[in-house]
Amino acid sequence: MLSCYLRVLPDNTPVNAQRSLRTGPAILAVTTLSSFVTPFMGASINIALPAIGTDLHLGAVTLTWVNTSYMLATAMLLLPLGRMADLYGRRSFFIAGTWVFTLFSVLGALAPSGAWLLTSRILQGIGGAMVFSTSTALLTAAFPPRERGRVLGLNITGVYLGLTLGPVLGGALVHGAGWRSLLWLNVPLGLLILLLAYRNLPRDGEKAGGRMDISGSVFFSLALGSLVIGFSKASGNMGRSLAALSLVFFALFFWWERRVKDPMLDIRLFTGNRLFLFSNLAALINYSSTTAVVFLLSLYLQYIKGLTPAAAGGVILVQPLVMAALSGFAGALSDRVAPWLPASVGMALSVLGLALMALLDAATPLSHVTGILILLGIGFGLFSSPNTNAIMGSVKPRQLGVASATMGTMRMTGQVLSMGFVALVLSLVMGDSHIVPGNYHLLMSSLKLLSGLFAAFCFGGIFISLARGKAAKP
Repeated sequence: MLSCYLRVLPDNTPVNAQRSLRTGPAILAVTTLSSFVTPFMGASINIALPAIGTDLHLGAVTLTWVNTSYMLATAMLLLPLGRMADLYGRRSFFIAGTWVFTLFSVLGALAPSGAWLLTSRILQGIGGAMVFSTSTALLTAAFPPRERGRVLGLNITGVYLGLTLGPVLGGALVHGAGWRSLLWLNVPLGLLILLLAYRNLPRDGEKAGGRMDISGSVFFSLALGSLVIGFSKASGNMGRSLAALSLVFFALFFWWERRVKDPMLDIRLFTGNRLFLFSNLAALINYSSTTAVVFLLSLYLQYIKGLTPAAAGGVILVQPLVMAALSGFAGALSDRVAPWLPASVGMALSVLGLALMALLDAATPLSHVTGILILLGIGFGLFSSPNTNAIMGSVKPRQLGVASATMGTMRMTGQVLSMGFVALVLSLVMGDSHIVPGNYHLLMSSLKLLSGLFAAFCFGGIFISLARGKAAKP
């Protein structure tokens, strides 16, 4: 996969360009491997949720927090840590984040209770934020703009390979060695990334000027945390109060970012760059609409259809396989045509897949489920790398760190909101009761309602994506 970037350099190639072309493939290897690990963990943990719930005695809503706790911690900290990486060095933050993620994987593997496991997932999320806020910026800076789409497509292939192997390998590991083996597997993978990073990532060079925006970081983290926790507690007064409080914190965040000298997030990136604005909104909507699919289908296949973890993983792997097959092509395509074109087509196909998912019931053949997953895989495969190319190509080189962190924040915020909607609906329909045959009908009602809501939300996102066509014109 990386050999296509190892080229013979002409004699008149500048020294800096030669160095970039030599180190680029190594940086691609490190960042792609790191892009593999987290989606692999998320996909495999989704397959393991019924086993985790049984072992640690967790109810339906609490189960959603096994993944949501990780994603929320990452989303809350991506922007602050992205800014800190620009100030103090992206390489240093990438390596430190990998250490944190690896060490707290061990803590999770030893968890004797749900609270212990959720704590370890939060701490893993902090490490994940340090990695996510730097990896795309490191990669984008290592390659010239004409190759950016292809390289990002290859990098995103690592994400899809993680999603592909997660259900299959994860299901097999859960069936044969228990769910804790999934967390132990992070240890050798993390150590391999660290070895490659120490040897290949370039030393931190010139760093951004300015100061860290502590107040903005606090406002943003409190706003997002209050919103998602409020969703999961929506059936009570505290949940509604937290959701309302989140709006206050969001308002304070945007007010503060407009007046502070060195903002965590330069609002002018959005107000003065419509292509950047619409591309990030499209990412937020797409991830909000599609992230919970694997979670919901994992429960559907194991509880409603009675499949083992390994068999359920075998069905679910169809979606990321299609994503992996398309990501490189879609990234290269976005170097030749306007990136918003394939991204918009991808969102439209995702709407169709989600709408069909809302029609599932206990008697639906597995072949129909597989067809839905193929459709969703094509949709997301066409959307992701072109949209990433549009975001990273819409800013100046000195803004790559903030752009990478902003894009990661939109992705993780969308993922958190997707799982937050799941927690909201499960809380209202099922409460935090355990999933047993007597309430399977409530689980199916929740799945149908959520699929319909996600389809409607994603449909609105098509128009946001299409609006980039006008924004990109001079």
